[in-house]
Amino acid sequence: MEKLRGFEIAKGFEDKGINLPERKTKFSAGYDIEAAEDITIPSFKKGMAPTLIKTGLKAYMQDDEALFLYNRSSNPKKRGLILANSVGVVHKDYYGNPDNDGHIMFAFYNIKDEDILVKKGECIGQGIFQKYLLVDNDAANGTRMSGFGSTGN
Repeated sequence: MEKLRGFEIAKGFEDKGINLPERKTKFSAGYDIEAAEDITIPSFKKGMAPTLIKTGLKAYMQDDEALFLYNRSSNPKKRGLILANSVGVVHKDYYGNPDNDGHIMFAFYNIKDEDILVKKGECIGQGIFQKYLLVDNDAANGTRMSGFGSTGN
């Protein structure tokens, strides 16, 4: 069977009990993604960096697709967790990169007054595969050689 799009376990997480994402209902657009390990997200203080939550996953897709990472709708109100970048974008050429094998992470801020513990196996967000379009004069020909946040380096 030809591989079109999907999730795999990233290197270093093969024996960590990582669950591949699933849609929970027939008409869900998003695949629920879980935390790969317990992590505490500290209460936000001005100037702090977001906390990266590991998923233990990587994603493969077609040339004209990307994986978009969205927050759970309940996270901001119930847990005070917001995505630092609003929406994460995982590009096709992130898969298997030499820096981190394309390991997907979510960047969160905690806007509650207390630290929040996220436990391994808890759903932290969802991934949606989407097609994208190119402009007429597109001339991109660079090669991705790094991981998280490396576009343009």
